[in-house]
This record gives sequence, structure tokens and C-alpha cells, in this order.
Amino acid sequence: TLATGNGGTGATSFAPGKVLQTVQTNDVTERTTTSTSFVTASNSLSINITPSSSSNKVFIFVSLAAGNNTSGQHVYTTFYRNSTNMGTANGFVTTYQGGTGEHYGGATMGQLDSPNTTSQITYQVYFRVSGGTGKINSSATQGIIQAWEIKG
Repeated sequence: TLATGNGGTGATSFAPGKVLQTVQTNDVTERTTTSTSFVTASNSLSINITPSSSSNKVFIFVSLAAGNNTSGQHVYTTFYRNSTNMGTANGFVTTYQGGTGEHYGGATMGQLDSPNTTSQITYQVYFRVSGGTGKINSSATQGIIQAWEIKG
């Protein structure tokens, strides 16, 4: 039975592909880093979800603004499942500063994950730079992270 407290219906059986629960959080606080290793920078773009079956999938969706203040430098964005980077060494999205001044753009990431657990999972946004200062949620834009449990 999927609890109604997390968006569930209380139903006890579903066809594969059905969305069982959703969780979401938003963050409007500008976050900065000069780290060349992925960091959270006290990032509140973090969600917890507990799958009801180990055969179920979790779809993660992230949308935010990201950029760098130094010409010729990148900011890389990704998300982690607990302590595992779900992207590559350069994350899912890179934003390049090719001009002068600060440059920011949208960063949208998504992945269908197979966590194979019924324990609580934390998905959290991380970012890093190649140099300069990287920012997410610049100019008080709103970042969002969502997780959808999908029947396996």
C-alpha cells in the first residue's frame, strides 16, 4: 500500500509505468563555489524518497540556472544518489563562459534511476567549476528538483 502522505493513493497494486509518488523542493538562494570538485555549497536542492518496492524506478528531474563569472571557464552541474554521482566526471550539464562578464544559462537534467532498494534515498544537486566562480540560482532564480517513483 502506498501511503497517502507522500502523494500516494492508498492503492495496493499498479500496472508497470504508473507514477506511485512524487516529491519536489525548490530553492531560490544563490549558491557559489570555486571548487574544482563537486560540492553542494549548502545546497537545499535535495530530496528524499523511499521506494515502495526494490523493483521500482525513480525518475529525477532538475532545472536551475548555472554560470561562471570568468571568461574561458565552465560550471558543471550534476546530482547524486546518496554519495554516488549519477552523471559523468563533468556532470550532466556544462555552462561555458566564452565572453566577458558573467554568463548564465539554464541547466536541465533528468535520469531514470534503478536504485534497487526500499530504503530512503537522497538525491541532491552538486556543482563544480574548471576555474573562476560558479553560481547556481543566480539573481534569485528558482532551482527545482523532483523525484517520481515509477512502478517497475
